[in-house]
Amino acid sequence: APSPTTAVPYTSVKCIDVRKNHHKTKWLMPWGPNHCEKLKDFDEAVSRQIEANDIVFAVHIPLPRKEMSPWFQFMLFIMQLDIAFKMDNDLKENAEITLDVSLAYRDGMFDDWEEIAHAIEIRKLKCTFGSPKTLESEGRHYDCDFLPFMEIGSVAHKYYLINIRLPVNERKGINVGIGEIKDIRLVGIHQNGGFTKVWFAMKTFLTPSILIIMVWYWRRITLMTRAPVLLEKVIFALGISMTFINIPVEWFSIGFDWTWMLLFGDIRQGIFYAMLLSFWIIFCGEHMMDQNERNRLSGYWKQVGPIAVGSFCLFIFDMCERGVQLKNPFYSIWTTEVGTELAVSF
Repeated sequence: APSPTTAVPYTSVKCIDVRKNHHKTKWLMPWGPNHCEKLKDFDEAVSRQIEANDIVFAVHIPLPRKEMSPWFQFMLFIMQLDIAFKMDNDLKENAEITLDVSLAYRDGMFDDWEEIAHAIEIRKLKCTFGSPKTLESEGRHYDCDFLPFMEIGSVAHKYYLINIRLPVNERKGINVGIGEIKDIRLVGIHQNGGFTKVWFAMKTFLTPSILIIMVWYWRRITLMTRAPVLLEKVIFALGISMTFINIPVEWFSIGFDWTWMLLFGDIRQGIFYAMLLSFWIIFCGEHMMDQNERNRLSGYWKQVGPIAVGSFCLFIFDMCERGVQLKNPFYSIWTTEVGTELAVSF
């Protein structure tokens, strides 16, 4: 199979949006027949008296003359900001950047853009500057951490467009003290179509094989004169959880826009791992010679209980992250202090 994922770098194009709410479309394209009026850099914006609120960073996905495909399964984006040092516009400590972001799609090169999501997100900037902050160092870039930007659980459309605004409001302290932003760059990660096909084929082949083995196994157990023992029941339950994780429901994601497939995959994995851990504990317990109480699930509540609690905590964390992303793909639990502490705790 090909490698599981591909990372594609994108550099945003700075578009001028001076028409405000009077223009025909609110979507600004970085290239193509209806491309926006572009800025080379912010020095040009200053000389032309264009305000920061009138600049939109536009990114078209994928790159020109390419198309996205449902075989890509998901899209994950991380953001990198190019921030230059200036004496009169220094980056404050614990600075926060406010992003007004919109995402749209279309399936034809000349179709209208349809909005998928719009959100106002805050991200903490964690940057270091390697040189002394003197006049000679002006223009050098900070070394900033990558920021989580967006995650979508399906790639149902051919073309996507991201418009990012950095609204400035000095009175409210919005986007003040974030340094001189030169560029916004994104890295898009998606699953390779070739890998998806091999993976689907394996799941499709394995599922009936395991089902046949399970039916044969349980039939042999029921043919015995005695009732099934706990270990045999647990092995059967493990087989069911393995079948559940292997059923190739992902085939439907090729024809339907099911954004919840990533969350569903996590839940299936969680059930399987919880069952596998429980099986190991019961398997070891049933083979211990000094144990009085055997063949009863209630005898293992001290061991199986914590597995259930741990699995539930991971489920809560997943719902707080990927569950919310179903409504707002730009959301990340790691962007706030409280969210990070909760996520680590879970």
